[in-house]
Amino acid sequence: MNRTLLLAIVFSLAAATTAATNVHAQVIAIEGATIHVQPGQTIKNGTVIIRNGKIAYIGTSANVPAGATRIAGKGKVVTAGFVEASTRIGLVEVSAVAHTREGRFGAGINAAYRVEDGYNSTSTYIPIARTGGITSAVSAPSGGLVSGTSAWFSMRDRAFGKKAVVKAPLAMYVSLGNAALGSASGSRGMAIKRLRELLDDAAAYAKRRNNFERNQTRKFAASRLDLEALQPVLKGQVPVVVRAHRSSDILAALRIASQLKLRMVIEGGTEAWLVGKQLAAARVPVILNPTQNLPRSFDQIHVVNNLAARLVKQGVRIAISTLGDAANARTVRQLAGIAVANGLTWKQALAAVTSNPANIFGVRDRGTLRRGAAADVVVWSGDPFELSTKVDAIVVDGALQSLTTRQTRLFNRYKKLR
Repeated sequence: MNRTLLLAIVFSLAAATTAATNVHAQVIAIEGATIHVQPGQTIKNGTVIIRNGKIAYIGTSANVPAGATRIAGKGKVVTAGFVEASTRIGLVEVSAVAHTREGRFGAGINAAYRVEDGYNSTSTYIPIARTGGITSAVSAPSGGLVSGTSAWFSMRDRAFGKKAVVKAPLAMYVSLGNAALGSASGSRGMAIKRLRELLDDAAAYAKRRNNFERNQTRKFAASRLDLEALQPVLKGQVPVVVRAHRSSDILAALRIASQLKLRMVIEGGTEAWLVGKQLAAARVPVILNPTQNLPRSFDQIHVVNNLAARLVKQGVRIAISTLGDAANARTVRQLAGIAVANGLTWKQALAAVTSNPANIFGVRDRGTLRRGAAADVVVWSGDPFELSTKVDAIVVDGALQSLTTRQTRLFNRYKKLR
């Protein structure tokens, strides 16, 4: 390699490194907007200053630093970035094409599966999600009795490795009811029995690791890696998300959580309102989709239109999600609007797509605009829960993001036919 070519490569790498560093050095000021600092706290004609990837200032009397990128906020609404609390973004591109699907299992126990190992940081769904104000997403595996662990991902453009993963492992996923019957001989009770057996075996394994390594234990219900993956769950370090709809399945999950002192979250929960008092007493939150209001199966006979409002009234913390729909993650704001139309207050809806998911999963510096928090910020043209509103600007991890997607590129390419 000649000296000129070598120097060119060195300078190119240095420039790339400098560019990457400068993203966090970027200073951004959003001025004159209505700012929802957190649900119930609003600043009129306020300014947000972002520096080094964090919220540096929020208030009404800011001195904007020289050289800052200014965003006019007059007549606009600013919120924390929205969180898609249960999705398959980064795990699927075309659901009908098997080799584009990741982390979806037919049956069995897959506790050791880690979603970050199969996550695609260049998924076409990431920029599409940003057009709906999504700055963070919980991507989770699915299928079988135990699917594995999820991770909290930043929706920043082309964020690879540690830049993409905000927190992992985030939660362990278990399915009860219809979703688990295929791996439990068609019996709901058998699925719960298998779950109890698995958790009991994981506890026994923790006490007898040395015996296990010497093949001096009885046969356990899962592999060594699966049993190891369940240890943080048993210690309460990682919550277990139970996908269940029928009230009886939810009650069975609550009994297991109480006996083993597990941190638990219910996902789906169309009949959760029937056991809302028990959920509130156990401080178990529910991740729900307010449009799942039809009796699609015998697990969902007692569906209601105002599930979100009912649960909040009963004292249950909720998060609103598409529940696994990667292609339509951007519609989370519309789902929140539907919940408002069915009795949820605007403030409660904002919490359900910002601070509540962050609190449920223990990611404290997201879902809020407080000083020092990660700078995930959305500038809206109006009320974010109105269909006509659009995202005017979006900042993820302190960096302005493009609102161009594969869809907009195709539209612009073919809007003029010759």
